Amino acid sequence: MSALLDSFASAFDSLAARDAAGLRESRKAALDAALRDGIPHARVEAWKYTPLRSLERRSFAASGADVAAFDAGLLDGIPAPRIVFVNGRLDAVHSDIGGLGDGISLQPLSQVLREGEPREANFLARRFDRADEIFARLNSALADDGIVLRADAGAQAQQPLHLVFIGATSDGDRAWHLRNLIELREGATLTVVEHQLGAGPHSHLANAVTHVHLGPNATLNHARVQDEGSTATLISRTDAVMAKASEYRRLDLELGAGLSRHELNVALHGDGAKLHANGVLLATGKRHLDTRLGIDHVGRDSSCDLTWRGLGAGRGKAAFHGGILIREGADGTAANLSNKNLLLSEGAEIDTQPVLEIHADEVQAAHGATVGQLDATALFYLRSRGVPAEQARSLLTAAFCRETLAVFGDRVLRETLTARLDAALATLETA
Repeated sequence: MSALLDSFASAFDSLAARDAAGLRESRKAALDAALRDGIPHARVEAWKYTPLRSLERRSFAASGADVAAFDAGLLDGIPAPRIVFVNGRLDAVHSDIGGLGDGISLQPLSQVLREGEPREANFLARRFDRADEIFARLNSALADDGIVLRADAGAQAQQPLHLVFIGATSDGDRAWHLRNLIELREGATLTVVEHQLGAGPHSHLANAVTHVHLGPNATLNHARVQDEGSTATLISRTDAVMAKASEYRRLDLELGAGLSRHELNVALHGDGAKLHANGVLLATGKRHLDTRLGIDHVGRDSSCDLTWRGLGAGRGKAAFHGGILIREGADGTAANLSNKNLLLSEGAEIDTQPVLEIHADEVQAAHGATVGQLDATALFYLRSRGVPAEQARSLLTAAFCRETLAVFGDRVLRETLTARLDAALATLETA
């Protein structure tokens, strides 16, 4: 067994919440499956562009019970309501969930597990049957905190809820496993902003799985800003299920970490469900970013619009897989995927793989992917009007990425996300 799996097996033996809410059997089964199938190798298609050989040789201790210290200035600009986790532990001091609004409840998963009500924690018992779902299995076995967010039918949030996950400097390499549930019932509307941030140098591993359940006519605006430290490892997965006429608007900004992988799986089960999911992959320095989309159209007249932009600079690597499946009976589906990428240095690498599979009639579907360099004509136009070369490159690069932010109609939210993106672009390493 690899050092990585051995350290996780040891963590399971000492997991305080292992038996909570009647989950002992499902947790043990998830761990056994992970240990049996092992870490996927590079010949496994889902991990082709993100080899795990160096990671599986590492050992991680479980995150301690105490909340690690960090500079509270990191939270400037992240208003309440917010809930904060540091190294996988709830930080009640810096959390403030007042003002959530009527009909909206938020609990840390650790509290749900302590109360021990099986129905409240049953999403932790979900099975992951594929051998390549190694980190989802480990999450099922080891998750002991996260958020449980529910909006009652018709609830209308007046302001965004901020979920803040911080990796902070501590002794040794630590690992934590967070499990989140976001559930909106019929007609509810909510805006959620995830912040994955780094506080000081560290080489920790964060493994997070988020379930999103949208009831009929529910609307969720969901932004995720990943801006971890340059040596951090983040493995994230989002599984969303959409009912009739629901709408899911989402933006992922992958701006940090040494190794970051995110899977976004969305099943549009209900007729007329609408998904708008955009993102930016900023692979700079020695960063490795891997994003996999799995969009599954089941209901009739559903739609997805996916706009993703990638930048490769320095010796950064980005991998993008955009998979769209239109099942038999999903007639009237409209699906569009655009993945454009820019290589800003010779040492960077971008691999893109759009996949479109159609088994229905009366479908409008298109997908495309490009990897290239900045438009020489546009650069010449700016230079001819007195714009310095470096500034011209910055202007074109920013415009290329900002296109994705149009997914949100809220001006304040869009401006906040634009500022985070621009700050990351300003430190772009092209050497």
